[in-house]
Order: sequence, then C-alpha cells, then structure tokens
Amino acid sequence: MNWLNYHHLLYFWTAARAGSITKACRQLHLTQPTVSGQIRALERSVKARLFERSGRSIALTETGRVVFRYADEIFSLGRELQDTLHNRPTGHALRLVVGVADSLPKLIVQRLLEPTLNLGQEVRLTCIDGDPDRLLAQLALHEIDLVLSDFPSQPRSGMKAFNHLLGDCGVTFFAKADLARKIRRGFPGSLSGAPMLLPCSNTALRRSLEQWFDKHQIHPQVRAEFSDSALLKAFGAMGRGIFVAPTAVEENVRRMYGVAVVGREPSVRERFYAISVEKRLKHPAVMAISESARRELFQDDSASRIAGGTT
Repeated sequence: MNWLNYHHLLYFWTAARAGSITKACRQLHLTQPTVSGQIRALERSVKARLFERSGRSIALTETGRVVFRYADEIFSLGRELQDTLHNRPTGHALRLVVGVADSLPKLIVQRLLEPTLNLGQEVRLTCIDGDPDRLLAQLALHEIDLVLSDFPSQPRSGMKAFNHLLGDCGVTFFAKADLARKIRRGFPGSLSGAPMLLPCSNTALRRSLEQWFDKHQIHPQVRAEFSDSALLKAFGAMGRGIFVAPTAVEENVRRMYGVAVVGREPSVRERFYAISVEKRLKHPAVMAISESARRELFQDDSASRIAGGTT
C-alpha cells in the first residue's frame, strides 16, 4: 500500500493557503528548494499537477482543489485531536457546503436547511446560490457537499452524482386580495386573460405549468418572467399579477407577502432533490435534511388541499 506522506501534504497545504511558495517558506521556516521539492514529490505521488502559475502567485489546479479540501479537513482534525488530548474545547464545527439552484423557492430552501442548525453538534453552514450546471461541476470537484435542485442531475461523462428525492408537492396560486377575489370564482378557467408572473422558461416549474395550461386550454396574460423566485413573489405582493408557489409553504407565503390564495392545483407537482456524490447519504447534516423533508415538509396534501380549494 502506498501511504500518503503528510509532510508533503503539509507543505502543499501551507503553500495553497499562502498563495505563493515564498510566503509558505517564511511560515515553515524552510528554504524554497526544500518546499518546492516536497510539493513535486506529492505531485508524483498523486500523478497530477497541483499548482499552476498565475502571474507571480500560484493557483490550484482542479486536482489541487480536491487535495486541498481533504488536506484542510485532515489538519483541522489534527488540531482538534491536540485540543482534545490537552483537555481544551475543540470549537470544531461540522462543515456543510450546499449549492442551491437559483430557481428554487427560497422559503423551501430555508425549510430544508433549518434542521442542519438544530443538530446536537455545531454546524457551519455555507450556501452557494447559482446555476445548477455550475453547482454540479463544483460538486464533482468536491468543492461543495450537496446540491439542492428542483430537477435531477442527468448522467454525464466523467461525473458521478446521485439523486435523492426529498419530496414533492402541488402548487398554490396567489395574488393580492382584490385580484384573488376576482379570479377565485371559476378557477382555473378564470386564469385565461388574467395577469400572470411566471418563472423563466428554463425551469422545471415553468414547463409543468405550460403543460397544465395547454391541457386545460388556459391562456393567461404573462406580465413578467423571473429567474429569482423571491423577486417574483415581491412583484406579486405589489399586485402586479398572479403567481404560484409550492403548497408546502403556502402559509409562509401568505404571511410573508400579504397575499391570498386564488386556488390550488395538486396535479402540477414540484419535486425537490438533494444531489450528492454518495449513493447513500452519510453526512449527519445531510441526513437531517432528508429525514425532516420527508417527515415534516412534504406531506400528502390531497386531504387538506383539494384542487381549486380556497381560504
């Protein structure tokens, strides 16, 4: 078995944090040939380049970023071990970096992530909002631990990712009270000609809505399209049109944006996925997300939320 040389790893980790070999030498109190030689030995061991030149400084390669992430964990655990042996409080927080697809409703994201902050141990949560493809690329490089998305990852060359369905729910149509009263009677047919605020066309929800509109021959007047779900709801709160949100967070939307329910449609399903590089979820915080989503957030809404029902 080829054992990892932790001296080599330490010199690499120090240089990566410092941003240059010269600064790393000062911190380690070693000469540049010594540090450079140790890093080259590590590169031979992993059979890949870990740094590339970026002007006068150095930058991590893709492999270098993966190695640095593991090295950061290794030396963090080493410090924790020393603190434990000397009876000092460790202050070690469980790290969780989550990529959030920008199309996801932020209220759903908040409800999904809330359990991570209620674990018995401290969790340091980092959320990165962005394009799903970019987030999945970061997941493949181990830069993030998990991606939350409203559609599953598709198989792609050189990338291993597993989709874990957290749950699904129908949608609720909302509007300001005066507009809601006007449209509620005759729902869903009354949506034809009504002002609508929709998510952008590249989202799973938009495709589901358009299929439902076509099936029921509904032709709303599209006032605006948004990639940001919170901005869409803000315009809805101003009375600019009707919008939809997951029924699972219906009460939150009503309270936060001061809007009323126009109607509900359980056949238009929003699905939510946790995407990881693990076939089985192992991270304690990720397991808490999955368990809470299935137990509390996404329950069967057929009994209490009937299509076309209002409050």
